[in-house]
Amino acid sequence: MELNQLTIHELQEKIRSGKTTATEIVQSVFRRIDAVEKAIHAYILLTREAALAEADRADEAIRKGDIRTLTGIPVALKDLLCTRGVTTTCASRILHDFVPPYDATVVEKLRDAGAVFTGKTNMDEFAMGSSTETSWFGITRNPWDLERIPGGSSGGSAAAVAADACIAAIGSDTGGSIRQPAALCGVVGMKPTYGRVSRYGLVAFASSLDQIGPFTKDVEDCAILMNVIAGYDPRESTSVPAEVPDYRQYLARGIDGWTVGIPKEYFIEGIDPEVMTAVRKAIAVVEGLGARCIEISLPHTAYCLAVYYIVAPAEASSNLARYDGAKYGFRAPDSRGLLDMYKKSRSAGFGAEVKRRIMLGTYVLSSGYYDAYYKKASQVRALIKRDFDEAFQRCDVILTPTTPTPAFRIGEKTDDPLHMYLSDIFTISTNLAGIPGISVPCGFTQGGLPIGVQFLTGHFEEAKLIQIAATYEKNANLEKRRPTL
Repeated sequence: MELNQLTIHELQEKIRSGKTTATEIVQSVFRRIDAVEKAIHAYILLTREAALAEADRADEAIRKGDIRTLTGIPVALKDLLCTRGVTTTCASRILHDFVPPYDATVVEKLRDAGAVFTGKTNMDEFAMGSSTETSWFGITRNPWDLERIPGGSSGGSAAAVAADACIAAIGSDTGGSIRQPAALCGVVGMKPTYGRVSRYGLVAFASSLDQIGPFTKDVEDCAILMNVIAGYDPRESTSVPAEVPDYRQYLARGIDGWTVGIPKEYFIEGIDPEVMTAVRKAIAVVEGLGARCIEISLPHTAYCLAVYYIVAPAEASSNLARYDGAKYGFRAPDSRGLLDMYKKSRSAGFGAEVKRRIMLGTYVLSSGYYDAYYKKASQVRALIKRDFDEAFQRCDVILTPTTPTPAFRIGEKTDDPLHMYLSDIFTISTNLAGIPGISVPCGFTQGGLPIGVQFLTGHFEEAKLIQIAATYEKNANLEKRRPTL
């Protein structure tokens, strides 16, 4: 087995035992990138020279006995995390040449843990999308079927992990943008509790919803990355000073005696039959491990999509107002005055989906409409959070499908935004409530496309997610497959 196919914990063992070096690992990953990148286009930017230099420094540290959590491990970064001296574009023309003067907190933590960065991964422009088709740099393809989407908005990160073009990756999740592509690409993806991982240095889409999280090849690797990136950051106003446990301690604890809630609103007509079958099998596995599954209700689920597409665009309208051609980023030439420069720069710099959401958000925040839309959506959002609070009084964890369908074909939904938005119907509520969630592979369709199951817990209970996800993963007896590229 090639080094690029291994997990973080497998590579850690090889490094500690002297069976491999950081340089050998990084070289293996870049050989894989060279072989598959033209087919999948997971990256916007590769940092090969810097990665090899980092690997040399890692090997020197290993020789001195300084082996940290991620020493020599190649990690990819979604291209909305600020990286000092390396372009951060958000997959948008308006930021195509923006070079941040500082690192995001998550990048700092990964670097301090010894990670080697392979590059910046492709995404939907400003994280607005569910398919990685809105990127100004071109689409990313699903490694399992090159005619299908990898999910979004963190599709590049998910595709890179699935294709062994990195060992792990970082993404962001505003309405499902980690869990949905993780499910569609057959990898593990976690959205932590809002406030658990610092957003300092994350280019904002919707500030009350955005959260950074990991993509990994298995649940143990997810626990390892969460140990690195979680924790309080005084530079970030929504970061919460809550204690961070050692998530690896929860990998082998089991779930005997747990109560698992199955929300009836998530098992409805319209779900792909093969997805439903795979998730039902996952429920049976969980029950076989000693958990008791009960039906629960999250009665305001029907309003989640409408609430999200008021709150998120409203916040996007505010956050993206800074991109006007005056301070940094793209500026349209031949402008006639300040207002003309604003108009031309934003019209040419933003893609269609971003402009659609800015206009929608500006409308719902405008005088005469704020109370009818944004205020009302915020009130319903509070009810959605209350649904989860009440549900977790009856159960330890909630189990749902991650997505209603497997990966759809490229171009299938680009002309129908509402149809596209429905791709996140099972993940949006988690962001509105601020709770954590994880998607874990639970099978394949007859056509060989991955399917994911989602586990949800209460605020700051990521350890429970690791516990049930690891227990399920260990006992599900899923066929081991890799995409054939």
